[in-house]
Amino acid sequence: MTLLNIVYIIIGVALVLWGADRLTEGASSLARGMNVPEIVIGLTIVAAGTSAPELFVSLVSALKGTADLAVGNVIGSNIFNTTLIVGCSALVAPMAVQKSTVRKDIPFAVVASLLLFVLCFDDMESPHLWGNEISRSDGFVLLIGFVGFMIYTFYVTKKDGLMPTEEELEENAEKPNDYSQLWRNLFWIVFGLGCLIYGSNLFVDSATYVAHRFGVRQSVIGLTIVAGGTSLPELATSVVAAYKGRSAIAIGNVIGSNVFNILLILGTTAVIHPLRIMGITIVDLMMLLVTIGFLWLFAFTKYYVSRREGLVLIASFMLYICWLFYLL
Repeated sequence: MTLLNIVYIIIGVALVLWGADRLTEGASSLARGMNVPEIVIGLTIVAAGTSAPELFVSLVSALKGTADLAVGNVIGSNIFNTTLIVGCSALVAPMAVQKSTVRKDIPFAVVASLLLFVLCFDDMESPHLWGNEISRSDGFVLLIGFVGFMIYTFYVTKKDGLMPTEEELEENAEKPNDYSQLWRNLFWIVFGLGCLIYGSNLFVDSATYVAHRFGVRQSVIGLTIVAGGTSLPELATSVVAAYKGRSAIAIGNVIGSNVFNILLILGTTAVIHPLRIMGITIVDLMMLLVTIGFLWLFAFTKYYVSRREGLVLIASFMLYICWLFYLL
């Protein structure tokens, strides 16, 4: 049975990689056809699509009474995003970051992380968050923040002149529409997303089974295996986008996914079922804040993330994983 689950893990990874390629191609082509900037597609459509596994896993975990898995999934996924995903993408090709992203988009991800810290933690005398709760009212606060993020994203994009003007829209409206190309792009987006979700779920289920067989506790599974598995779509999408020279989608996907994970996924999950925290520590939350801070610093210095900085992010991720398993 363990060997069969290892095979499922490999199949899941293959589906995620192929699905990410199809999703990236479809989203990029759709963005060009609609005159929508790729950074907006990365922050919204691609980020929402690749965050679907986190939403599914967190909701199911909360409803089954395993809140540590739900919260650990989101925290671990965001750490995974800002360290391993950005690091691997930068190794493939140094990632150029737009000034507007550094000054407006990444700060929003930092604020979302700080908001989660405040809602999770209210006992500074303890190194643990044992028994604290992300309540329904906290969930509504997070969802309000998500609505603000969406409004903010499109407002800033329009203000910076990145969205097409009315004249450009009228000009495009007069052009003959290639409906076959439109439907082809939508098909690959949906089909690629389906492969991402199915592949990541197959990976998570199989990897979790293997972890349980070796006696790894639930909070660590949520922070590592489940978080890594549900972040495979972001990893594959960002690496493929970076390889193809579309760093706007790569970095937008990471930032958008981090914000989606905290504000939309935890917000929705907490509204449906309050999340009582039993195994997440200050170290995990501080790692969440430090890693998004690193990304902001690296992007701010030269408006790109170099290969050397990518290695620093990967090394910080490996140290964190070693710390988690040291505590077992």
